[in-house]
Amino acid sequence: MNIDIKSSHGLIPAIIQDSETKNVLMMGYMNEESLQKTIETQKVTFFSRSKQRLWTKGEESGNFLNLVSIKNDCDGDTLLIQAKPVGPTCHTGADTCWQEPNYANYGFISQLENTIKTRRENADSEKSYVASLFEKGINKIAQKVGEEAVEVVIEAKDNNDDLFLSESADLLFHYLILLQAKGYQLNDVVDVLKKRQK
Repeated sequence: MNIDIKSSHGLIPAIIQDSETKNVLMMGYMNEESLQKTIETQKVTFFSRSKQRLWTKGEESGNFLNLVSIKNDCDGDTLLIQAKPVGPTCHTGADTCWQEPNYANYGFISQLENTIKTRRENADSEKSYVASLFEKGINKIAQKVGEEAVEVVIEAKDNNDDLFLSESADLLFHYLILLQAKGYQLNDVVDVLKKRQK
């Protein structure tokens, strides 16, 4: 790692990112000693400008940041540290120092989950297909998932990639609806998959 802390007035910014969710948790400053201690202990340690001493995140609260990796940027004057947080990162009790929850975000899929939730909450079944499905109940939603799954299997056996992808999209869409009907989200399924990983 080519980091010249001396040319940065003895301190270098360190951005802390959750290694799994990829959310930014906090930002602190490191000097050579805190960087070395982070590497040795595998617990993220900063130089506290207010206390004028080394400070290991979690030393009082127990909410440590367990080191996963350290990278420096193209200029060698900022660190990106990936870590696994133990509990909330912010001293206020929030997941991040920006007061945001530290959930995994699946980009468009997460947006789609929010759209489904909004349509369900607004419950205008005359205008919204999603609201009409929720109004019909869990049996109808589960039936739709089954129908879409069969259509995916049928299209998988043919050579029309456009139809296969279209039916796959329908299956995923209806599965997300079924998850919410059961009180879950995609994150809950991902958590189960993570536990199965060997």
